[in-house]
Amino acid sequence: MHANRSSSSFRIEPGLRPEHRERAAQGYWRAFSRKLRYPLGPETKAVVFIERVLDPTHAISAVSEDGAFLGVAGYKSPDGAFIGGGFKDLAAVYGRTSAAIRGLLIGLLERNCADDTLLMDGIFVEPQARGRGVGKALLNAMEELAVRSALGRVRLDMIDTTPRARALYEREGFTEASTMSLGPLSVILGFSHATEMTKSVGG
Repeated sequence: MHANRSSSSFRIEPGLRPEHRERAAQGYWRAFSRKLRYPLGPETKAVVFIERVLDPTHAISAVSEDGAFLGVAGYKSPDGAFIGGGFKDLAAVYGRTSAAIRGLLIGLLERNCADDTLLMDGIFVEPQARGRGVGKALLNAMEELAVRSALGRVRLDMIDTTPRARALYEREGFTEASTMSLGPLSVILGFSHATEMTKSVGG
């Protein structure tokens, strides 16, 4: 994994510090609650589930000079994902009956890894850290990870309710690869389109 890299006010480091696990779970839910509200809501249980299943080895963090958590970017690989878990984890938090239904909804959102591509599994910046270049630095770190892993592309998926995030991705060189309409599922999932964005790296 890459060495720590710092800017004037924060550092980018591999993994997720143990003391930041709860903050990361809360931030992940805050960032993606629109997409995950039906599979994982309500918030109290969603945060418990996310904290239970998140894998620090599939993350890159932004941390202030005094050690405060500023944001994280996660990714998925054939070996695991930043936010993983299975039926057993769902059942532990929601009960077995509810876990079966939630598992089906999560399956609708599942994305598989592709050859030559680093698949991002969520990126967010804490509200108080926005406007400081943290999101850009996390994206750059993901690109560097892809290059070190001999992968030619970085891929992220976004929903149609996050235009501000899309603007950042486009500024950083990501382009739309495809857009999928969810049709009737939009009523269940709370958004109508999912867009795949990619960027070639290391060329």
